[in-house]
Amino acid sequence: MAYDFEALLQTVKDKQWSLADIDWDAPGAETMTGELRAKMRPFMADLVWIEHVGARGFASLAKKAPTPVIQEIYRYFHAEEQKHANAELALMKRWGMLDEDSSMPEPNINVKLAIKVLDDHGDSMPLTALATLIPLLECALDGALVKFLLDEVSDPVCHQVFRHINSDESRHITADFEVLELIGAGSTHKLLTESIGSLRPQVVLGLIVVFVPLINKMRDNIVAMGLPEKKLYNAVKRFSTIGGRGEFTKRIPAYHVLKAQAAMIVDRSHVYHRLLADPMVKVTRLIPARLLGKPQSWTEEITHEPVAS
Repeated sequence: MAYDFEALLQTVKDKQWSLADIDWDAPGAETMTGELRAKMRPFMADLVWIEHVGARGFASLAKKAPTPVIQEIYRYFHAEEQKHANAELALMKRWGMLDEDSSMPEPNINVKLAIKVLDDHGDSMPLTALATLIPLLECALDGALVKFLLDEVSDPVCHQVFRHINSDESRHITADFEVLELIGAGSTHKLLTESIGSLRPQVVLGLIVVFVPLINKMRDNIVAMGLPEKKLYNAVKRFSTIGGRGEFTKRIPAYHVLKAQAAMIVDRSHVYHRLLADPMVKVTRLIPARLLGKPQSWTEEITHEPVAS
């Protein structure tokens, strides 16, 4: 049975919210202690930028969406990911985590690499590759990071913000996997052609040099801060669980590749970490930020100001 993307699009439109809907001066900011603030500041900065990795991914997906309705859905998702970043930045301001000029914190080198690769090559990546990568990142990073945040922080405003964000993300993941079903139901020739396209050097190198260390570093960071590995496992397992329910997703080679990678990510004893992921984290740490050029102009849109959508 075909999925009703038009109904999903209408739901997305109906569920829109804005930073202006939140009372940023409401009680609760005092629950952020100095110790917790120091612990959470780099975490929140990474979370803000991870949202923009997702936003850039959806922007690329919108250009290659299989139908006009899905294209519009992706455009909304692009804007929502940016809104999530702005809301998280507003939380950082509320908790006194920003500098005196309220400037945006710098992303770590792995996030910078991810943004640059998506900017340079995202629009040319095959649909099957990008449409499979985005839900993995949303399950593995968004799922685990947000779960950790809500377990650590008791501020009611934080929980209000993430009720909105989680509602959005649930629709993102629904659409992600329904699009994979649509792609998987396509012709074998088209699937093979796109799969071969995924083997282009820039795609393979992008996955190995950028997304392997990005996911691995974030995994280790949140476990070190106290997230039980079982919760991380459950977040990542969601990717294979939802994908496994589909009739046609299993026909997409990229899904099986990333499903296997997801299983390795959560198993810290796997040789994947020792021979690939950990070395890539060390290598990318040595890359001078200046080699990545100036920040992309769209990053200037990040703001903590509670403007209406």
